[in-house]
Amino acid sequence: MNSNPPMADAERIFRSALRRADPFDMVRNAAKVEGGRLTVRLEGGPGTPADAEIPLGDFDRILAFGAGKASARMALGLEAALGDRLAGGLVVVKEGYGESLREVEVMESSHPVPDARSRAAAEAILALARSGDERTLFVGLTSGGGSSLLCLPAPGLSLEDKMAAARLLLASGAGIAEVNCVRKHLSAVKGGALAAAFGGARVLNLVLSDVVGDDLGVIASGPTAPDPTTFADAAAVAKRYGLEASLPRPVAERLEAGARGELEETPKPGDPVFARVANLVIGSNRRALASAAEEAKRLGYSCLLLGSRIEGEARELGRLFFALARGIRDDGLPLAPPACILAGGESTVTLRGRGTGGRNQEMALAYLAAAGASPETLAGTCFLSAGTDGSDGPTDAAGAFALPEVLEAARAAGADAAAYLEANDSYGFFSRFGGHLKTGPTNTNVCDVQVLLVGAPAASPAALRDRPS
Repeated sequence: MNSNPPMADAERIFRSALRRADPFDMVRNAAKVEGGRLTVRLEGGPGTPADAEIPLGDFDRILAFGAGKASARMALGLEAALGDRLAGGLVVVKEGYGESLREVEVMESSHPVPDARSRAAAEAILALARSGDERTLFVGLTSGGGSSLLCLPAPGLSLEDKMAAARLLLASGAGIAEVNCVRKHLSAVKGGALAAAFGGARVLNLVLSDVVGDDLGVIASGPTAPDPTTFADAAAVAKRYGLEASLPRPVAERLEAGARGELEETPKPGDPVFARVANLVIGSNRRALASAAEEAKRLGYSCLLLGSRIEGEARELGRLFFALARGIRDDGLPLAPPACILAGGESTVTLRGRGTGGRNQEMALAYLAAAGASPETLAGTCFLSAGTDGSDGPTDAAGAFALPEVLEAARAAGADAAAYLEANDSYGFFSRFGGHLKTGPTNTNVCDVQVLLVGAPAASPAALRDRPS
């Protein structure tokens, strides 16, 4: 299938977004040592105002800490920025997402559901935080995935309680902000709780966002960020998705007790524990999409960027993209072909069947199912939905391409895309009929990217030379 030009272009556009989201480059470009100060600039180069400026002479040690799929590669960038000024540290990553680091230790943990490694990692990060004092600067390297990779149950809860709650939340159709609201109120490290462990040390947390809106309290469940949500909010999430009866009893009892005001809340904005803590978002889906748009235009497509805040049920969004494709091809609206529609964000899946998949594969399958048994309605279109972290749900695929020939292969085999969709078996469908995008671990994580192509551009000789064969 790699000889299909629209498919090759869609992958090329997606990989352009990945390159822009390289955590090494993001840290190395943002954080620099200038005149004895660690300076962080989120936009612009030397001469532009600094977003953070820390005199290094105030500290005897600089230590790194972090958790997330991108944290090891972020640490690689920090080592390049600080050189021998960095005295050590620890980051926790998803299995297979490590890097070879000089000064910073790497631990692997479990995602998307925590396990015993997640608890050990959280305990190790807590011990590191407590090892500092007023003469210690901690530089955090936080990215998406940290909620599962660090898991230290709150008093009265077991690891098994947290694991069961995580599975239920992830299958419920709840958005990531809702899921992490509950997680924060079941944890001894999330929702700002880790910030208290640093005592009088200075903390500068560099954050790679994997959530819509770049909310610091949601990314990795905000271990060093104030938490504006409450136990009542968390209990409301459980009620909204009908989870009260299925949650482990200790989890339900904790949420109920907290909602009654019987338990101490997570640290809120203005709490003294954040007096020496700064959190800065250095990379996001929005920046990755900008790079993807540049690549699409270079390849000869008119481009419309829908934004980086796409949320909702994956299957409904798949149908929406199919409708956009038909509108472009048949009516020239919202733009004429050759056209590229780009979007980013994070959709959700409500599990109804017992299949295997992820939100991106489900979106691509819904796009195909919208065509029914008529592959010709997909002619001239290619749709790709993929996760920048290289893993979509509990699978080895980043996402999937929705192509006419994939639907044709399914129809020839007597298979119904809609039936696979109803079973939430998008991975099974694309494994059988083709269309998977498998990147392997990307060591970054800035949400998902959708690429819709309609029509083929009359590419320049330079663009043709650059296209993968």
